[in-house]
Amino acid sequence: MSDHKHDSGHHGEGHHEQTFIEKYIFSCDHKVIGIQYLFTTMVMVVLGGTFALLIRLQLAWPDSSLVAKLVSTPDKYNQYLTMHASIMIFGVIIPSLVGAFGNFVVPLMIGAKDMAFPRLNMLSYWLVPPAVFVMLLGLVLPGGTAAAGWTSYPPLAGAQYSGVGQTGWVLAVIILGGSSTMGAINYLATILGMRAPGMTLLRMPLFVWAIFITSVLTLFATPVLASALTMQLLDRAFGASFFVHTAGGQPLMFQHIFWFYSHPAVYIMILPAMGIVSDVLAVFSRKPIFGYRAMIYSICSIAGFGFIVWGHHMFTSGMSPTLSTTFLITTFFIAVPSAVKSFNWLGTIWGGSLRLTTAMLWALGFVGMFAIGGLSGIYSAAVPVDLYIHDTYWIVAHIHYVLFGGSLMGVFAGVYFWFPKMFGRKMDEKLGKLHFWLTLILYNFVFMPMHILGLGGMQRRIYSWKIYPHLYQLQEINVFMTVSLIALGTVQAIFFWNIYKSLKGGEKVGNNPWESTTLEWQTSSPPIAHGNFEKIPTVYRGAYEYNSELGPYAPQTLPDDKVRSMAKA
Repeated sequence: MSDHKHDSGHHGEGHHEQTFIEKYIFSCDHKVIGIQYLFTTMVMVVLGGTFALLIRLQLAWPDSSLVAKLVSTPDKYNQYLTMHASIMIFGVIIPSLVGAFGNFVVPLMIGAKDMAFPRLNMLSYWLVPPAVFVMLLGLVLPGGTAAAGWTSYPPLAGAQYSGVGQTGWVLAVIILGGSSTMGAINYLATILGMRAPGMTLLRMPLFVWAIFITSVLTLFATPVLASALTMQLLDRAFGASFFVHTAGGQPLMFQHIFWFYSHPAVYIMILPAMGIVSDVLAVFSRKPIFGYRAMIYSICSIAGFGFIVWGHHMFTSGMSPTLSTTFLITTFFIAVPSAVKSFNWLGTIWGGSLRLTTAMLWALGFVGMFAIGGLSGIYSAAVPVDLYIHDTYWIVAHIHYVLFGGSLMGVFAGVYFWFPKMFGRKMDEKLGKLHFWLTLILYNFVFMPMHILGLGGMQRRIYSWKIYPHLYQLQEINVFMTVSLIALGTVQAIFFWNIYKSLKGGEKVGNNPWESTTLEWQTSSPPIAHGNFEKIPTVYRGAYEYNSELGPYAPQTLPDDKVRSMAKA
């Protein structure tokens, strides 16, 4: 598996001329697969956003005849709610952070020619589109698609309450879990076995560390979810009774198994974004990352604690006070490494020579929004508070600040940062900054009022507020949020136009337009198709040598004397 001996099966000396299908469709090149993931998730985010719009239209104007045609029934509303969450989690956030950036960047960052198992890598991508298709197929089948939420709790997800669409959803998530597991094996093998000479573990960029720990989480957690869903599938299709209470099953057991996976899954969705933001902040602050080792230990701690806090999602399930107190304490502990990371990001930009590029703005936006989401999560971790706000819009606000304000802003930071490396052209900075500021403002218009709705007692999965008189006073807030969401969705057209415009005629750039130190910027833009580097690089130092005694920045691949010569030139 050594990168020097590595034969990916598609590159190396004497490779044959690839057809269009081999090169762009069923490619084994990690860079092509990364871009495939990226564009696939762009389609998925439009789809997931459309479901969100349908939900918000219903909540704002439940009496509208137009909305009645679009949403029609409470069951249809539940289907849209389920599809929105499922598509955004399984079709957008995880594939974009891990699939797109992990694939494109990780081998380049460690000086590898490709992933350890290129064909397995291709297969892991090609499992995603059919899985999403199966998930959505229920929309056109009698009985509709899944409507039990992305948590798929029994008995709501049982055969007596849901149709064949729910079975399709279960199959789709199992397939997507298989895809993630294949990817995790590939990342671990690549990072552990294919690093360039001199690239020790403590010289790796934090994004590589984030993907490494995320892969460990995926390997340990995803099979647990697969087992729960397999049992649910057996209940639905073959009359088993794992979660059927009338037949002696335990519906609550599903919740325990589900959250044993799904709380670590939150970190699968946020750790790679933290890695992207760490790298972007260091590059555009022109400073070494503050507390590099503390950041690594924090990532590891978050991953470890992630496996012992799942019960805080179930405080209202009737668990004993002793057990709920235990989960409360462990959940408070997990805030410590998260706070360490936040303080280290602030320490990185403090006193730096800030370059406020679009990527930097998105990274700063991530830090602010993640802090809000993290703080609201601390309230939810306290049992007395959670008993009041559980299953209200407070929780919806919390998860969207972490996974939209956090993860998706990390995705945008990554796109604007690595776009020049992917395509050899910069994205338009003016359009990028306009996109950022409008998104930041409108995003807060949509999600900040959710805290008020939650404290006002508005349930998170409610079809019509008109059922409950105590929600009447919240209606104007719902209308405001829906109008803001329409504007937020419209603003994203700027991003897609910027992508199109930049691909067609964006400013051409050299190998290292950001004057970065890491390995991906020490090869051509875009990197050569076969092997990434003309010659396997040798690594001389850590990833964040900015404004040191050697000069303004010290690429990892250059020895000290060449860095000094470069600084004098």
